[in-house]
Amino acid sequence: MTNTHASQTDPGQPIVYQIRIEGQLGCQWSDWFEGLAITLDDNGNTVLTGPVADQAALHGLLKKVRDLGMPLLAVNRIEPGPADRPDMK
Repeated sequence: MTNTHASQTDPGQPIVYQIRIEGQLGCQWSDWFEGLAITLDDNGNTVLTGPVADQAALHGLLKKVRDLGMPLLAVNRIEPGPADRPDMK
């Protein structure tokens, strides 16, 4: 069985994730969420975006969301676009 994601990402690079949670967090929470960018979407929900070192770090971030008591709406892996991929430069 082949891994289709392996050919698209450099295993030495963190993967960028987007974590969407219900409710609003201010930018002051960025350090607590390990430097992820914090934005608000049009529905008033919070979107955390940034590189995550590995699955253990991702689970740590999700625990922090849980500890805040804010409903988790979505977790998405952001695939690099052609301009972001080192082999396309």
